[in-house]
Amino acid sequence: MPKSSDILDRVLVLEMVRVTEAAAISAANLIGRGDEKAADAAAVEAMREALNALEICGTVVIGEGERDEAPMLFIGEKVGCGCEGESPEIDIALDPLEGTTITAKAGPNALAVLAIAEKGNLLNAPDVYMDKLAVGPGYSDDIIDLNKSVLENVSAVAKEKGVQPSDIIVCVLDRPRHEKIIAELREIGCGIMLIPDGDVAGVIATTDEETTVDMYMGSGGAPEGVLAAAALRCVGGQFKGRLTFRNDDERQRAHKWGIEDLDKIYDLKELAKGDVIFAATGVTEGSLLQGVKKLRGGTMTTESVVMRASSGTVRWVKSEHRPK
Repeated sequence: MPKSSDILDRVLVLEMVRVTEAAAISAANLIGRGDEKAADAAAVEAMREALNALEICGTVVIGEGERDEAPMLFIGEKVGCGCEGESPEIDIALDPLEGTTITAKAGPNALAVLAIAEKGNLLNAPDVYMDKLAVGPGYSDDIIDLNKSVLENVSAVAKEKGVQPSDIIVCVLDRPRHEKIIAELREIGCGIMLIPDGDVAGVIATTDEETTVDMYMGSGGAPEGVLAAAALRCVGGQFKGRLTFRNDDERQRAHKWGIEDLDKIYDLKELAKGDVIFAATGVTEGSLLQGVKKLRGGTMTTESVVMRASSGTVRWVKSEHRPK
C-alpha cells in the first residue's frame, strides 16, 4: 500500500476540487434568492455526496456543528467509501458555503472550501470565536503578535515592507465588535477593506498582491480560522489565532474537543500541520475566484484553486460542467 501522502498527491488533489465544485454549483442555484438556509443546505448535501464517492476513510473535524446541531457533515462524521486499513485516513475541515448571507444577497466572495490532512494534523477547533491576525508570505518569522497593539503590528509590517504605516491596507470583517480595531486603524491612517462576510477569503487575500491587502485583523469563527490557516500553510504567510469565549458553555465545548489551554495563541503549524491540501471554488464573483456562471444550454462554469503544502503547488482550475 502506498503511503497516504503519496495517495494525497496522486489522487486527492484534484478530487478535492470536484468536491468543492459540487457544493458551489448547488449553492449557485440559490444566489440572490434571499434564503441563507436553503443555499447552505444545498451546498452541504452536494459536498457530502461528493465526499462519500471518494475512496477515503475521512473524518470531519471541522464541519457544520455537532451531531445534535447538524444532520450532515457534523463534527466526527465519517465520510468516504474507502476500506479501513486500505484507504488513507484523512481529517477534513470544511465549509460547504462560506458566505451564506453573501450568497442569499448575491454579494461577492462566497466560496465552497475544504481542507484535508493526514489524521491528527488539523486542530479540532470548537465552534467559538477566534481572534485572528494574518499576513502573506515574505516577512520575518513572528512579525505579527496578538499580544501587541494594532499600531505595533501595522508598524512592524510597514517597516519590513519599506512603507509608512499609513500605506498598509488591512482587511477587517464589518462587525460592531471591530469598532475599536477600525478606529485604531483610522487613527494610523491605514486603508481598510471592510468585508460583509467570508473571512477565509479575507485571510487568503493577504497572499495575493493583486488584492492590495497586507494584513487581516479581527475575530471570526474558529473553524474558519483553521481553514484559512490550511490555505496559508500551502502558499506561505503567517497566522496567529486565539480562541475567545462568551460563556461557560463555550468553554466546556472547547474542553470537550480536547482544548486544555484556553488562552493559547496558535500559529500556522499548530492549526494545520504536516501535508495539507486546500481547495476552494467560487460561488459568487470575488477577488480570489470567479463565481459559478450559467451558460446557454445548461452548461455551468466554475473557477477553483487547489493548493498543497508539501510541494507548494497552486493549481487554478477552470471547468465546464455540461448537462447530462
